[in-house]
Amino acid sequence: MNPPVVLTVAGTDSGGAAGIAADLTTFAALGVHGACVVAAVTVQDTTGVRAIHPVPYDVVEAQLDAVLEDLDPVAVKTGMLATPAVVRLVAERCAERLLVVDPVLVATSGAVLATDEVVAAYREHLLPVATAATPNEEEFAALGRPAGPGVVVTRGGDLPTTNDHGTGCTHSSALAAYLAHGADLSTAAARADAFVARQLRLSKDWTLGRGRGPVAHIQGDPA
Repeated sequence: MNPPVVLTVAGTDSGGAAGIAADLTTFAALGVHGACVVAAVTVQDTTGVRAIHPVPYDVVEAQLDAVLEDLDPVAVKTGMLATPAVVRLVAERCAERLLVVDPVLVATSGAVLATDEVVAAYREHLLPVATAATPNEEEFAALGRPAGPGVVVTRGGDLPTTNDHGTGCTHSSALAAYLAHGADLSTAAARADAFVARQLRLSKDWTLGRGRGPVAHIQGDPA
């Protein structure tokens, strides 16, 4: 029996903790086939984001068309979209699917990752067609505190650990995966919370990198 297909439209993370790396590993862990559209290339590690390179619009559009036309994903999850034009593109092409929007606007470190124009495009185009949105507290404020049953404000883990880089991406990807499996929104949100808590417990004592280490994207201790 075929697994559901879930697409991530997001940015890369050279440190492997967040972005598309987190999305695809989460999808695999939760039994969905992950496809990806690279919207931005970032230079980052556990200490922060050093640079962002938006992928040209026509290349993003071509990637999106290829996946939508061939694999017909059940759900789409968004991360860093980088430009207003790409935000509008995703809103136009993905509005009829389960759509989980992780509005990557402000990093946990406080670094601003999006322009005012990108924020406005989220408010005007993408949030109105989203099944769910998962902003962190700073992003929730930047978006004007949108209301609705699909808005889940993320606050990171409750465990005493600094190994939480990629938590937001992992949570929104898990939410998309559970929705793709047929769970309703409240059930999918609860399961996504539990999944992230489990992964934070697994990585809480790791010493990877010089900054905020990655949330675990493995399933248990290696043999």
